[in-house]
This record gives sequence, C-alpha cells and structure tokens, in this order.
Amino acid sequence: MSSKFFARAYAGDGAQPAQPAQEVRKSLRSVAKAKLRASKAASAAYLASAGGAAARSGQPGAVRVQPVHSGAVVRGLHARAIPPGHAGDIARAVTDGACACDAVVQPARIHVWDLPTRLFHWSLVLSVTLALATGLVGGDWMPVHGYAGIAIVGLVAFRLVWGIAGAAHARFANFAPTPGRLRAYLGGNWRGHGHNPLGALSVFALLALLAVQAGTGLVGTDEISFQGPLAQLVDEARSLQLTGLHQQLAYVLMGLIALHVLAIAAYLLVRKTNLVKPMVTGWKELPAADAASEADSEVQGVNAWRWTALACALGVAVVAMAFASGAGLAQDSAPATASTASTTAQPQGATPVSAPVSSPAPAW
Repeated sequence: MSSKFFARAYAGDGAQPAQPAQEVRKSLRSVAKAKLRASKAASAAYLASAGGAAARSGQPGAVRVQPVHSGAVVRGLHARAIPPGHAGDIARAVTDGACACDAVVQPARIHVWDLPTRLFHWSLVLSVTLALATGLVGGDWMPVHGYAGIAIVGLVAFRLVWGIAGAAHARFANFAPTPGRLRAYLGGNWRGHGHNPLGALSVFALLALLAVQAGTGLVGTDEISFQGPLAQLVDEARSLQLTGLHQQLAYVLMGLIALHVLAIAAYLLVRKTNLVKPMVTGWKELPAADAASEADSEVQGVNAWRWTALACALGVAVVAMAFASGAGLAQDSAPATASTASTTAQPQGATPVSAPVSSPAPAW
C-alpha cells in the first residue's frame, strides 16, 4: 500500500476538513520509515500476548495475524474521528492493524544454567548411576563402586561452594524453598526461571542424601573383600552398623531419582516444558516480555569474583576427594608397616616367631 492511497482515503472523507495531500504523504513517509526500523519493538506486546495464547493452546511457535482489509481500516479510522494533522497516528494504526502477512513469534531465551552447573549435574548423574550399578552387582566391581563414591564426595563439595558463591541461578539463596515461595508456586504466582520451589526441595534432599551415603560408604565394610578407605577411623561394630544404613539408604536414593525423572516427564507432557534441554545447552526459552525483564535484572559478563569462586569450589572438591580416598591415613601407616617388617626379621637358623601382619590397604 502506498502513501498516496492513504492520503486520498483520508483527504476524501467529508466528515473531516481535508488536509493537503502532499503534507499527508510526507508525514506518512517519515513515520513509515521509522515504523519499519522499529516494527518489532512497536508490536512486541501484541505478539508476546499472542505467543502466550498459542503456547497455552498447545501450539507454541508461529502465530498467524489475520489480514485486515485496508478499506475497513481506513473506515475505522474515520469512525474514531482522528483529527487532522495526526497522520503519524494513521500510519501507526494502519501498520499495526492491517499487516497482511504471517507474523512469526520467535521465542526469546535467557541463559539459566552456567557451564560449571551443567558439568556438575551430568557428572553427578554418571557417578550416581555407576555407584548404584556396581553396588548392586558387587563382587569384583566394588573397587569401581568406591571410586564412584569418592567422585560423588568431590561433586557434592563443589556444589556446596558453588551454591554459595556461584552463578545467580545456582545459588541456594535464590531458589531455597521458603514458605512464601512454596505458597506462591502452589498458588500459580511463582515467576522464577531456575529451580522452582518443589524442584529445590528435590535438589536439597538429593544433596543431603548423597552426602550421607558417601560418608557411610567411606567407613563401611563387608567383612569379606571390601573396606572403605576411612573404615579404620571407627570400630568394627560401628562400621558394620553404618554399612547396613548405607545399603538401606540406597533404595531411598533410587526412589528420589525416580520421582525426579517422573517430574521431568510430567513437565514435558503436561506443561510442554522441556527441563532437560536447558541443562544441556544452558538456555531457556521464554516469552519476549519475560525475557526482557530477566535480561534487565541480570549482570552481563563474567567478573573476577566468579572466577575466584570457581577456583575455590574446585580446590575444595580436590581436597575433599583426597581426604575421602584416605591418602593421609595411608602415609601414616607406611612407617608402621616398615617397622613391623624389620622387627619380624629373624637371623638365619633361628626359630621363627609369629608376629601380627597388617592387612593390605583397600583397592581404592
């Protein structure tokens, strides 16, 4: 549609004093150029609301804007009695209302999960799966079970530090399931983008259970071929007691994991929300309005403090794994083993004297 058409349509209306056609065309051209440069911004609210309606109807993606005949638009403008001299209002109304095209709403996206959080999550998935599988099989797989347990210790230690000083959506304070957040979520008024309050309960429960499982496994023993690297720190009766608790809590852990997977499936099937994809890519798709508000509240870039927090989290994880492996205890026991061997040496021809021999260190 040309500016001449709108100029003639507006100037030919007998209900309003006629405006010079040249002035109308000039105003229309200038406004149309500005409108072309900012067309997306001018119709963002309409397209965002239409995209939300399409998402609720189960068809997220493209939103078709029905074409409106230009004559009906012009007649509607005359019916609203826009006064002369407001050609800019005419151009904006025509551009917004009479777009004879298919407008496609591109969902906006925000960066929710940072790389350290994603690496932690999938490393924990692998370690827990390996620990459960080898623990159920037993036998020659128990050393692998022990290595998986030490990895879980390091991962949990890393997450504790990263949850205090890490990225915004990874901090415990930003998604802790407080009573107010739980009420807002159950009432449909929660507007967060990271862990929701019920998901936060699952996160804290899993971290606490994994910490208890790792602790009981490090001091456990099966009295046959496996002994935790820290079993010598407790007496045998307590070690057996904690081993039984370790075995029972394994079923609780599997139950929590099953609930976690079912919740992810429910979100995908019922709410049409894919929770796995953001944990892989780090990005979450949102309506344009929500993404704009989220971008305004985020601090862009990575500052020096973030790198410092990451270095501290990795350092704490390494120290925790070293302690869990019993490295210090093995060094302390080495001199005792050497002294025992030297005292048990007997001259040739002497009567052998039996002496207690320390058991070899576990295969951890």
